[in-house]
Amino acid sequence: MDPTSTEDGGGVSAVEGTELPASGNAKATPPTESARTLLTRRTIVFSFWAIVLGLGLPHWLWTTSTYRASLPLSTMNDWAEGKACDLRFAFPIRVRVPGWTREEMVELSGSLSALLDHDGSDGLLDFTIHVGNADEEPILPAHGDPALTVVLHAAGSPDTNGVTSRLEPGESALHLGSGLRQAGEIADQIREITSPQQEALAYLLSGTPFAVTEHGVLRATQNTWSEASLDARNTRAFKPSTTYHLSFSLFVPGNEPSAWAIEDALAAYMTPLLDALAGVSNFTVTTQVQLHASFSPSIAGPTFDEASGKWKLRKEDLSGFVNAAEWPLSPSIGEGSTINFVLYVPAPGHSPLVVADTGGTGWLVPQWGGVAILNLDEPTTPRKSTTDTDRTTLSAANLDEIMLTFADQLTALIGLPSSPAGSLALRIAALQRERATALLLSTASTLGALSRLVHKLPNIPIPDTVATSVGTSLRHLDHACQDLRAGRYSNTDTNLGALGNAQAASEASEKAFFEPSMVGQVYFPDEHKVAVYVPLLGPMGVPLVLAGVKELLGWYRGMREKVKRT
Repeated sequence: MDPTSTEDGGGVSAVEGTELPASGNAKATPPTESARTLLTRRTIVFSFWAIVLGLGLPHWLWTTSTYRASLPLSTMNDWAEGKACDLRFAFPIRVRVPGWTREEMVELSGSLSALLDHDGSDGLLDFTIHVGNADEEPILPAHGDPALTVVLHAAGSPDTNGVTSRLEPGESALHLGSGLRQAGEIADQIREITSPQQEALAYLLSGTPFAVTEHGVLRATQNTWSEASLDARNTRAFKPSTTYHLSFSLFVPGNEPSAWAIEDALAAYMTPLLDALAGVSNFTVTTQVQLHASFSPSIAGPTFDEASGKWKLRKEDLSGFVNAAEWPLSPSIGEGSTINFVLYVPAPGHSPLVVADTGGTGWLVPQWGGVAILNLDEPTTPRKSTTDTDRTTLSAANLDEIMLTFADQLTALIGLPSSPAGSLALRIAALQRERATALLLSTASTLGALSRLVHKLPNIPIPDTVATSVGTSLRHLDHACQDLRAGRYSNTDTNLGALGNAQAASEASEKAFFEPSMVGQVYFPDEHKVAVYVPLLGPMGVPLVLAGVKELLGWYRGMREKVKRT
């Protein structure tokens, strides 16, 4: 049989050397790519990735990167944790004893120092005694004026015989009579003056990191302060500020009085007080008169008490007495707080008007201002005459008691201590120490909060202005701490003093913490970025990634085959 024919002899012969297609469902293999085609495709994929990695990614990193200025975080944390400053308050005392020899005064100084140093080991005030010759001023250290001057008068001096002591209202001076000559008695008088100050300072430091120091400064005072009274004083007082705006307003329900001699009254009563407080804050004064001022609809109004013949306001109505919706009172806008003082002159049909529980005519509104009522129809109200002019104008004599009330309310609203009662100068000095301490504590807390914020949000931008403000705040904090320890409390020509530096540090820290460019980033978490980038980069990135992976795998297989063939 012919080997090229089929078995039945009638088939078609096949060409020698040619394979027949395999029977069944076998897949047809794609034609092999030429080297030129493969190179072209890989060049295109490589070009896309080169543009993405070489141009797109650096440009994206450059345009989306956040600049973070360097901050002294460790120093900021040290202040927040109370490690950067051991708070102590220098209290230099000048002693004058006319008629004594220098040896006697030095001996008295040594005894006083020993007694007061025993108190200072557990207290917050560091007492130092300075004496001079009998008839000359004691030589004080370079840090400034004494916190207290003690003058011992010889027997026979006017108003100083016997066991007496008195304070000068306008000076930081304690005058002691001839009956108080022993060091122990003098030390007791000094303790009586300084004890409320130590209690107030200990109250401010309690609950803060500065309360625990290596000297145990609060051990003697933690159980002695009147916490309730200090709480009440801090609750009604405004936040410490470099500027306060005082607004004096006259409100009447009718059309008279329509004028008041407020300038004369302010010059007589408020200006001396504001001048004395100039070392604590700056004050601006505005006045206004509002006619036809009605009561607030939220209160029931006064009721007539037949027994006393007076109109009375309930205690519950005092908080809503001021008709804030209709009375044009100055709000706290801009730098500094506004303290409102309202004088209300009731209509003749509602006069005399008093507070029901106390019978008084004035009250304080915490962290807002004060209110006083002037009853013109009372016999005790000073009136020069009953002319028409006097009925339409309040004279300075009419405002005497009102201005005294407003002055007392002002001292309470700015947090002026009530003791020692005999010396306004000592009370203002105590307020300076308290203000400086409160601002220092607040600034340290703000810097600690900023440090924690920067650590928690690594992507938040930190502009150079924040670093500058933080540096300024830390520098003034260091100066404030040094000034407190040296007894430099007031502002001078060459030094801001403890209070001035503490105010500058507080302003700089607030400026750094509330930087506008940082505040916006606090509320922009990473989830927002994912929501923005995924819809944008997903459709473009997936094809590039898959093409790149495919080419890498193809290149890897090709390399393996070459290795096997070799």
